[in-house]
Amino acid sequence: MKIAFVTNLYAHYVQLLFKLLGERHDVDFYFTGGYETYWNKKNKLVQAGKQDKQLKGFFLTPKFKISPGLLELFDKKYELVIKTVDDRFALLFSFLTAKTLGRPFVLWTGLWAHPTTGIHRLTRGLMEFIYRHCDAIIVYGAHVQKYLLSIGVSSQRLFCAPHSVDNDLFNKPVTHQEKESLRKDLGLTQGKAILFVGRLETCKGLSYLVDALERIRWPDLNIIFIGNGPEKKRLEQRCQILLGKYFFLDHVPNEELYRYYALADIFVLPSITTKDFKEPWGLVVNEAMNQGCPVIATDAVGAAAGGLVADGVNGYIVPEKNSNALKEAIEKILTNDELRAVMRQNSREMIKQWAPEQTLRGFVQAIDFVHPLKE
Repeated sequence: MKIAFVTNLYAHYVQLLFKLLGERHDVDFYFTGGYETYWNKKNKLVQAGKQDKQLKGFFLTPKFKISPGLLELFDKKYELVIKTVDDRFALLFSFLTAKTLGRPFVLWTGLWAHPTTGIHRLTRGLMEFIYRHCDAIIVYGAHVQKYLLSIGVSSQRLFCAPHSVDNDLFNKPVTHQEKESLRKDLGLTQGKAILFVGRLETCKGLSYLVDALERIRWPDLNIIFIGNGPEKKRLEQRCQILLGKYFFLDHVPNEELYRYYALADIFVLPSITTKDFKEPWGLVVNEAMNQGCPVIATDAVGAAAGGLVADGVNGYIVPEKNSNALKEAIEKILTNDELRAVMRQNSREMIKQWAPEQTLRGFVQAIDFVHPLKE
């Protein structure tokens, strides 16, 4: 069976999944290169293979790219089309092409709430129509499944593919000497370290994290922010006034992040819901767990709502926009060495079951459902 898989970027976190899928099925991957807020352009994209298609195009608006190369989807060799939920033009074009030609259409999505901006309110009906008329939908987790059921999508057409990273990229051992060397390079003290990795934007809820940290009375605490964005200057100004030892790193290459996770005593992802964003997953949680980080995440984080963060087991789930809850969760872990050690071990064990091989299983189930394999 020949499959056309249309997505936006060939990022490191899908490389192993796409390799595994390509080994099982004959797949042509189409990369449209549309707009993505989450992608840091300093990170390197994976080099596409000979059969993969890096499509050229032009932007009608900063977020709407036309990719004429998608006309190749009309090729008779394709029996199935898989599309990620990103890239507005490519999504609609792929869906309409598949339906026009009578081919199964499978959507892969992590959205668990529809944005409420003006343009999104106008297109909500169209998006829900696409959801209801997909032949199958592959979801990141139970939180996405719950949302789709609430808008009338049949449960028979929903398949869970736990969102994952290549764990081998992030579970590499880091020696005590390596940690001490990195501490020295960064200027960290020997105290506990709290880490955030991601865009410095309103939707990440960092103002609530700073509020929480302001209230914590803990000697010798290192607070590390890795990322960049429009909130950076304001956050730096607040930290200068409110906090002790803080560090802002604009960028760390993906292949080096595991060393920073290894330094962290707690990883925090305090994302909040905004008009145009609700954290679909937060793969930084997967990455951090590979180094045994206890995780504190809000209930607006997909990895928490989707089951990867288990409250009281490998971290805590707190209500979004609640600085006091963040403070209490951080203090619980900081002040209890035994709890922190147990959570570290639980993170390492739990993430082993959250791997591309498990993600692949969801894809295979969806493909078999829409196009049963003939014996």
